[in-house]
Amino acid sequence: MLHRVAAALALGVVAAGPAAGEPAPAIGLELNRLETVEGECRAYLVLDNRGGALESLELDIVLFDPDGVIARRLAVEAGPLRAGREAVKVFMIGGLACDGIGRVLLNDVLSCTGEGAGGDCLARIEASSRAAAPLTN
Repeated sequence: MLHRVAAALALGVVAAGPAAGEPAPAIGLELNRLETVEGECRAYLVLDNRGGALESLELDIVLFDPDGVIARRLAVEAGPLRAGREAVKVFMIGGLACDGIGRVLLNDVLSCTGEGAGGDCLARIEASSRAAAPLTN
């Protein structure tokens, strides 16, 4: 009986997330595409959640024009994200055409909740871009 309880407890620790001292799994964040639609920019983000499910992943994003001047600041809700899955999030950047974006900065993570939220979510994000504008963090 004692062995069953110990085994159940061990399984619970594994299911709860990484063991103490282990880094939380990375979250891939790729700016995949920027597309101008009726004078405004539509952005496509590909998220690769390598950890547990996230109910919310709200990103603080700053857009710079080609000269390096801040053009816009946005809060983008990228959640929910299922555990161990990729997802595509699409959002509009009102009042700004895509050719007006020179660089995108992931400035901060405003919200990171759910079973996969352990650790510093901002530090776990691996940013990349396939679009003309680079994405940095």
